[in-house]
Amino acid sequence: MSMYLEIPEFESEFRFRTFLNDGLTIVYPHVHKEIEIIYAKRGTVNIGVDDTIVELREGDLYLFASGQPHYFLASPESERYVYQFDLKLFEEALLRESETSLLRLFEEGEPHSREWPDSFTETITGLLTELYQLEEENVRGKRYLMMGLLYQIIGECYQSLPKRQKVHGTLKRSAAQYKETLQRLNQVFEYIESHYQDVLTMEETARYVGFSPHYFTRFFKTNTGKTFMQFLTEYRINQAKFILANQKIPMAEVAEKAGFASVKTFHHVFKETVGQSPLQYQKQLNLNE
Repeated sequence: MSMYLEIPEFESEFRFRTFLNDGLTIVYPHVHKEIEIIYAKRGTVNIGVDDTIVELREGDLYLFASGQPHYFLASPESERYVYQFDLKLFEEALLRESETSLLRLFEEGEPHSREWPDSFTETITGLLTELYQLEEENVRGKRYLMMGLLYQIIGECYQSLPKRQKVHGTLKRSAAQYKETLQRLNQVFEYIESHYQDVLTMEETARYVGFSPHYFTRFFKTNTGKTFMQFLTEYRINQAKFILANQKIPMAEVAEKAGFASVKTFHHVFKETVGQSPLQYQKQLNLNE
């Protein structure tokens, strides 16, 4: 089974999103480092987990740990809520005492709500429903409220999420391989996050993760579907979009903060990628407010 890395497109540095998919939305086999929870809101949702097809009945929940391969089959007359969040949202170093890590909590937890206590399923379903409703609203303190709900979900999982049943050895090895790939890619992503404002080269990044430039080029393209420079440019454009949406500063400063060598290069790349100039993009945002 071929696999690709999904990089969820969060709208900002607040790395949580939720959305509704209908049953005709097919998602091909993929992995990502974020935690994902599926709520079968209506009808039957068919999902692939490793090499197994799992049927979610209406009201069922399913939890994907970081690095867990999965996909979605066509499931007519169904709807599913999707929740994705990065574990970096949580102040784990401050809050975790003797408990297992969040990563292990979800890796070792039973993923299918059919195996959960009814009271736990009811509580998590209620919190997820509130999260989705809150995402649709425009209220003051919205992210604080969302973080409150996410922390409640984490706390409830520590309290009541059962341990998963033993998984067949070959599937464990398969998941472990994907996890190792994700860890390597995560090193790359974190390096880009820390150095995108600098003159950053593929050779330098390859050296940082311990790969030769040739192997790194193939590894990165195979697992992201993009070249390193395509990914870096896209990352810088997304940074620029965030700055344009939240700050009123000169375009030369936007270009510098987003990691572009000059305002001329920034203007050219932004217009080619987004379809409008940075100033037009910013004005359009203001019109929609």
